[in-house]
Amino acid sequence: MLRIGMGLVFLIFWSGVFAQSYPTKPIRFLVPFAPGGSTDIVARIIGQRLSEVWGYPVIVDNRAGAAGNIAAETTARAAPDGHTIFQINVASVIAVSLYRNLGYDPVRDFAPITQIASVALFQVVHPALKARTVQELVALAKSQPGKLNYASSGSGGPTHLAMELFKTMTGTEIVHVPYNGGGPALNALLADQVQIFMVAGAAIPHIKAGRLRALGVSSLTRNRLLPEIPTIAEAGVPGYESSPWYGIVAPARTPRAIVVKLNDEITRMFRQPDVMERLNAQGMDLVGSTPEQFSAFMKNEVVKWARIVKVSGARVD
Repeated sequence: MLRIGMGLVFLIFWSGVFAQSYPTKPIRFLVPFAPGGSTDIVARIIGQRLSEVWGYPVIVDNRAGAAGNIAAETTARAAPDGHTIFQINVASVIAVSLYRNLGYDPVRDFAPITQIASVALFQVVHPALKARTVQELVALAKSQPGKLNYASSGSGGPTHLAMELFKTMTGTEIVHVPYNGGGPALNALLADQVQIFMVAGAAIPHIKAGRLRALGVSSLTRNRLLPEIPTIAEAGVPGYESSPWYGIVAPARTPRAIVVKLNDEITRMFRQPDVMERLNAQGMDLVGSTPEQFSAFMKNEVVKWARIVKVSGARVD
């Protein structure tokens, strides 16, 4: 018993010493989508600030594809030393219900660090589309089954499931066109290559400039940056809600002391006015939870999105 106790004390001591010297080299910050979207914007804000504080570069590594599963699997297999972190989002917990042979488990294979924020999606259309409200979009889609199309940041991701839920609740048939990230999907909409997109804060400048038309927001309450835009629920689809979120995780078995150090530094930056302003400009509601809170949240999200996937009938493989 004494031998086991001394071993545990040594591990705790060594973990603390290791955390004090962390980081000892550049940190790879895996992002599951292409540059240009809201996910990438948030990662670069956080990475830049961590680089300034710790003196080691935080390298944003965009690993787009498979609704974020490529980046997630890469993280799950990385060394648990704190030098690989992953900007997880709701797509990784959705994936459990969409893929039969998923290469990772979002609960078992990651060490939660913090939830960054929750975010509403704007349902936006190209101005050429003859629909100025959610109800007009529904009517147009019903009059032309299968003729309208919508973009997503990838099959199985939150922008995909948000529209699939919309289609299910409105009884409409709208064709899905997946892209490798929110940036490419947004560019396709701006070019009138697709007609509809459920997108986060990256669309706000285009909405304000009139390049895109916002019909509704996916959250239960209106967005503070564009309060004139109704929620989709109040605009004609009662009960509709689909709010993605962002967080940061490390590989499972990352030393607890390093997880705590990462949590402390990241949540501290969320309280800095300039960081808050930049993230809020993306339409985000900052959270900054503890590792334990984020762990419980992710477990609940797996159950919640399993129900949504079942209702929508969506399937990837």
